[in-house]
Amino acid sequence: MQTRFATEWSGRDALMMNRALALARQAAALGEVPVGAIIVDTSGSIVAEAGNSCIAAADPSGHAEMVAIRAAARKIGNYRLPGMTVYVTLEPCPMCAALLVHARIARLVFGATDPKGGGVVSKYSIGTDHRLNHIFAVTGGILAEECSAQLRDFFRNRR
Repeated sequence: MQTRFATEWSGRDALMMNRALALARQAAALGEVPVGAIIVDTSGSIVAEAGNSCIAAADPSGHAEMVAIRAAARKIGNYRLPGMTVYVTLEPCPMCAALLVHARIARLVFGATDPKGGGVVSKYSIGTDHRLNHIFAVTGGILAEECSAQLRDFFRNRR
């Protein structure tokens, strides 16, 4: 399975990524690194959503996609989330990418790549590595400039 970088995207992908960007803005307003994530089921309904909460929760695993996946699993009553899509503003780190494998996510859609710590395309290929027991479809680059700008602005203002 290959990673596809979007030059064009569907209306649903743009709509969901815009919602993830709004969640990232909310996280930034709380002093968190601005990352937002949404879990969507096969009908296109949002099952769960979250922004980063590492600082507020004093939890190093409080990444947006981790928090959203936990909420989705509780909501449906199953730790497996087959058929679901994760939208996240930043390429998942290795920890979160491994969680996507374990949760049996069907598709990952992300905005900005993470050249320093990306677990899906930038540094590792978690999610598309056939040596693992599950792989998922990956689409990157959805609203990438907006996602990148949000992170750049956040860190520029913190310095």
